[in-house]
Amino acid sequence: MELHIAFALLKATFAEGRRLGARPLSAVVLDSGGHQVAGAREDGAGFARLALAQAKAWGSLSLGLGSRTLSERAPQAPEFFAAAASLLDGRLLPAPGGLLLLREGMLIGAIGVSGDAGDTDEACAIHAVEELGLEYAQ
Repeated sequence: MELHIAFALLKATFAEGRRLGARPLSAVVLDSGGHQVAGAREDGAGFARLALAQAKAWGSLSLGLGSRTLSERAPQAPEFFAAAASLLDGRLLPAPGGLLLLREGMLIGAIGVSGDAGDTDEACAIHAVEELGLEYAQ
C-alpha cells in the first residue's frame, strides 16, 4: 500500500461523505500486514471514531472478510466473535464500513470508515476504492 494511494483513499472517502451529507467521518487505511499507512478524522468527528475505523479495517484484514460480512455472521457465532475481539485486543468491529483492498486480485490492505450509519460509511469507502480503480471485498 503506497502512501499516495492511502491519502487519495482518505480524500475520496471524505469527499463522498460531504456529497452524501454524512456526519463527519474518520477513515484509516492499513497495509496488508495490518500497519496503519494513513488515518484522519474530519472536523467534528468524535475522538473515538479513528479507533472505530481502525477496528473495522483491522478486523476485516485479520479475518479475511469485509466488515459487512462479519456483521452478518456475528449473530450466528457470538462466542467466536467475542473470543476474536479479545484475541485481537478489541480491534474487531463487525459493522459495515471496513473493506479489504485488492489490486489485480492481490490483497494490498484494508480501509475502515466510521462516523455515520454503517451503510453510509461503507458507501463512502466503496466510492473511494472505485474512484481509484482498485477492487474491494465486503
